[in-house]
Amino acid sequence: MLAAVSNFASETFSALRVRNYRLYFIGQGISLSGTWMSTIGQAWLVLKLTESGTALGLVSAFQYLPVLLLGPLGGVVTDRFPKRKLLYFTQGAFCLLDLILAILVVTGKVQLWMVYSLALCFGLLVAVDNPTRQSFVHEMVGSKFLRNAVTLNSMEINLARVIGPALAGVLIASVGMASCFFINSFSFLAVLICLFLMRSKDLHPIPPIRQFKGQLSRGFAYMWKTPVIREVLIMMAIVGTLTYEFQVSLPLIAKYTFHGNARTLALLTSATGIGSVLGGLFTASRGKAGTFWVAWASLGFGTAILAVSVLPTLALAATAMVIVGIFSIAFNSLGNTTLQLECTPEMRGRVMSLWAVTFIGSNAIGGPVIGWVGEHADPRWSLALGGIAAIVAGVYGLISSKKAYSKIDLAVETA
Repeated sequence: MLAAVSNFASETFSALRVRNYRLYFIGQGISLSGTWMSTIGQAWLVLKLTESGTALGLVSAFQYLPVLLLGPLGGVVTDRFPKRKLLYFTQGAFCLLDLILAILVVTGKVQLWMVYSLALCFGLLVAVDNPTRQSFVHEMVGSKFLRNAVTLNSMEINLARVIGPALAGVLIASVGMASCFFINSFSFLAVLICLFLMRSKDLHPIPPIRQFKGQLSRGFAYMWKTPVIREVLIMMAIVGTLTYEFQVSLPLIAKYTFHGNARTLALLTSATGIGSVLGGLFTASRGKAGTFWVAWASLGFGTAILAVSVLPTLALAATAMVIVGIFSIAFNSLGNTTLQLECTPEMRGRVMSLWAVTFIGSNAIGGPVIGWVGEHADPRWSLALGGIAAIVAGVYGLISSKKAYSKIDLAVETA
């Protein structure tokens, strides 16, 4: 029994044996908790200023539009410059943006256009930061521990989703919203310190590519000609646009369906995080990836969200959000791992930038749509629409993987 438990723990946390990744994991854990506090604070700030689901969706659009439009260019930047140095810049800039918002809120000067402007600046940084962080994981752990490290990253994000919103709910009610933004600003210092403490000799850097004409178009062409990468990105584009809109749908559900407050939103968000941590522990110890498994995770994700959209009480909805979290991390980590293992090293930055476009940038389109649906139809429909989208993506993935297997079988028979 003890041997089985020891083996499970060893497999589940194997990437943490790497010192540099261990430092990165610590820094990210602190920073991500602060980020989730800021996310809850920003959503409640916008609802306080406007009482509008559409406005909440527009903040999401401003925040992620740069990723949608400039994400592929961010991937080119990632491939052309040392990733550790890029992270010094982006993390420092994030620190400054949240400090500005905190000061605006605490002084009572904040207006909606200011929140929009800061969200836009945030998105510009994410367009570079996200593919850089995704690619930097491979430089820290190599191919051997990549799948485990990607899953641990996703699990950590969702553990922060438990801690951050819970703290935010308490702080907003007792101290005020500005505290969320101050804490998030200072949390980025943890990442900067951990980056500084890393040993350069233990990294596995990919030499930056030279600048030449057509780097961006080559990335698109490579993605389209590689079936596994193409299918996973199409699935994420569908799910990212309409399903991963919890920063819009959950505040509306919390306030208008269950007539709650910031603590209600924190409960729903934290429940999702708890499920993601549980799902991450399971996924991290498994070695399977590929279009087929991503598709099944998407089907489970969509079905769980549809269940939440019809449940009558907050307690039942929060319980079901745990299941949503389990399938969410499975879909996310399996898709991310599949892409990184399938692509060539010199294309990794550009491929992961397209992952950022479909996962994060698509919120610029989906956020206003989900916000409008939640405001003018019903908040429950804002969740249901996302559930339907995930099921559609899962069906598409299963059909695509079946066709791929059929081609392989035909090739074997022909040979």
